[in-house]
Amino acid sequence: MEQKLLQSIVDATATLLNAEASSIALFESDPDRLEFRVASGAQGAGAIGLTVKPSQGIAGYVFSTGQALSLSDVAADPRFDKEAAERTGYVPRSLATVPLLDDEGTIGVLEVLDKRDGESFSLRDMEVLGVFAAQATTAINATRVQAGTARLLTEVLSKIGERDLTAEQVEALVSDVTRGLDDHPDTPFWHLVDHVEALRGLGERDLVLVADILNVVVRHAESAPRRR
Repeated sequence: MEQKLLQSIVDATATLLNAEASSIALFESDPDRLEFRVASGAQGAGAIGLTVKPSQGIAGYVFSTGQALSLSDVAADPRFDKEAAERTGYVPRSLATVPLLDDEGTIGVLEVLDKRDGESFSLRDMEVLGVFAAQATTAINATRVQAGTARLLTEVLSKIGERDLTAEQVEALVSDVTRGLDDHPDTPFWHLVDHVEALRGLGERDLVLVADILNVVVRHAESAPRRR
């Protein structure tokens, strides 16, 4: 799901700003790196799979500082990593890069290359790109929370009903539950996101208490009579 979402973001960005290419690099750890996950446009295809250090090149500068950057003459900027660009098969003339920022920091960067109808990206372009990046960050985090929720449900359900449910049945059940999170009017997925966000702000003592409560819920579920 995340990959499809990222692709739709870069496709829309390139179209919106009339750019030759657009790409998203996300931070990955162990080892720390920025990995270009998706790209749009014929000129951007070579960037997919490229990894750079979190402080390397224009993408690394924007990621590490959290500051957006627009350049009309990329080759003249000392931060530009020409070697990395050449590995993609395309060296841009101009670019605009904005950080993907959430409450915890920077999770990646959104980049567009070579505006087709101008020498450089305008201030208005940067404003639009910034708004788009904010929405993209929210969407990316939402898909990650949803994926994490699916894994959590899989583990809990397998423990609760491990003698009655096969792995395939658990997978199907979790898929059904998560598929409806956004659609049900009474329990929208964003309520879950709000609860997860609230939990992230708890201290260690409170988190232990929450874990104890959830363990009690699991024990009650295990001992409760099941409908046939």
